[in-house]
Amino acid sequence: MNLISGDKMKIGFVSLGCAKNLVDSEMILSILENAGCEIVQNPEDSDVIFVNTCGFIEPAKKEAVETIEEMHAYGKKMIVVGCYAERYRERLLKEHSYIDRVITLAEYPKIHLILNEIFQKDGLKFMPLKYENRLLATSQFSPYVKIGEGCNNNCTYCAIPLIRGKFRSRNFDEVVLECKKLVMNGAKEINLISQDTTRFGRDLNPEKRSLLPDLLKEVSKIDGIKMVRFLYLYPDEVTDELLLEVKNNPLVVPYFDIPIQHISSNILKKMNRRGDEEFLKGLFKKIREIIPQAILRTTYIVGFPGETEEDFDKLYRFTEEVEFDRLGVFIYSKEEDTAAYNFTNEVPEEISQERLEKIMKLQKKISRKKNKAEQGKIHQTLVENYDPETKFYYGRSYAFAPDDIDGMIVFQSEKALEIGDFVNVKISAAYGYDLIGDFCGVIE
Repeated sequence: MNLISGDKMKIGFVSLGCAKNLVDSEMILSILENAGCEIVQNPEDSDVIFVNTCGFIEPAKKEAVETIEEMHAYGKKMIVVGCYAERYRERLLKEHSYIDRVITLAEYPKIHLILNEIFQKDGLKFMPLKYENRLLATSQFSPYVKIGEGCNNNCTYCAIPLIRGKFRSRNFDEVVLECKKLVMNGAKEINLISQDTTRFGRDLNPEKRSLLPDLLKEVSKIDGIKMVRFLYLYPDEVTDELLLEVKNNPLVVPYFDIPIQHISSNILKKMNRRGDEEFLKGLFKKIREIIPQAILRTTYIVGFPGETEEDFDKLYRFTEEVEFDRLGVFIYSKEEDTAAYNFTNEVPEEISQERLEKIMKLQKKISRKKNKAEQGKIHQTLVENYDPETKFYYGRSYAFAPDDIDGMIVFQSEKALEIGDFVNVKISAAYGYDLIGDFCGVIE
């Protein structure tokens, strides 16, 4: 199938979904660029458009289909990859016959052969997919590093194990080498991610011990690195060894992203989540006792089948008690092929929506209070953007993850700064989820 007859093949690329999917996009982009293709920003200028899809929950699936249809309007050749492609390959081919090729996740190990077969163009040679070869689509100063693939947790609402398979850790030394290469190319912050980051390495040693503490220790030794962050932790995998590594290692940020989904033992059991109400309360208490400056982030699911008013009240009171620094709330999404799909006692959507709004109204008050408490404090901040019109710089300290969820630190400086600089910012005010401040020195 010869898609292109012109000289320089131009590629448009749309990446949807989570940071883990973004890493896949960056590897595919690297294959295309190294083969001699030109990556273009405007789909109108492209010869071929790639859409890397998410297929996790209903809103993500809807976005995937809408994006495919939107890109089709440009009249270009189209290749669809990613989670939705893995989950609904036949549906895509049947309902969107204009798609030139669907490449599933299972086909990624031979994607270079598939691309050679698709394009059939002299001078183009596509190399295999490799983590160390990535064309960064986001900041070179704060890249993601995917340390594992898949998930073993089998939560009843979640399709990830169906899409991505069982958890597989990457080779320890390979991860460290990738981090070194990224830092050599300018990275100041490394963000370690996987579907269950705390499980890293359990499949690599006979003791089934998590190697995440060891990995944090090794990555933080890389000369030039300023922050090491790890995201997406399963609660009962957060060990004392991990907490002590964070406490004692100044380069590992005390930021704990631990999605718990609920606090009611009744709902947790139906979700097939390990741990119960008592355990989760104890975990967050222990983290703050060991690391008082820890940032706690979590997510909830409201409206899960069988969630009673009593269950929700427990969740609300828990939110009041713990006062998370960051909190995201989602309405339960019924997903085919998951265990919860056939659960009875569904919660009406309007009640689920009311519960979400009630929790988020509470969290807004908590966030306002916490942000106010930051006034007068100094945040070591990675400069990520500058607006020449407003003369505002935008950046993040350890307290803000790079996934556009937490907000930013917004500040001004009479001294001209470079993107990627690491600076001190004194906080003077808060606006919504952002902190406002003033530059007070570059950190060498």
